Amino acid sequence: MNENIYDQNSEETFSISDLSKEFDITTRSIRFYEDQGLITPTRNGQTRIYTKRDKVRLKLILRGKRLGFTLAETGRLFELYDADKSSPNQLNIMLELIQDKKVHLTQQMDDIKVVLMELMTAEKRCRDTLKSLKD
Repeated sequence: MNENIYDQNSEETFSISDLSKEFDITTRSIRFYEDQGLITPTRNGQTRIYTKRDKVRLKLILRGKRLGFTLAETGRLFELYDADKSSPNQLNIMLELIQDKKVHLTQQMDDIKVVLMELMTAEKRCRDTLKSLKD
């Protein structure tokens, strides 16, 4: 395992390969998130140096993707959080985004249930027809 890089403040830092291994993603993905402005490593020449903040953000990006958030939505949440972590206005906007996502995911889940029922009905009809053809 690569040794972590330490800056002059002794804050724990990470290389791109450290994060790639830890989160089981490609270095290309990490660079993409950097290009999108979601994480902001410092540089020492060509070497990217990631902080704990970058590591936490990367974890949140990946969690957001699993929950169905787009990178733009995740970026907006980061911007709101960075702007003012305790502003009631910012927190209310974040709650609205979260509520919208929950509604969207619930609708998707309902749609999936309907499609599954239709597939099960079609499957039963096919099996019944095959059975009647054998008889």
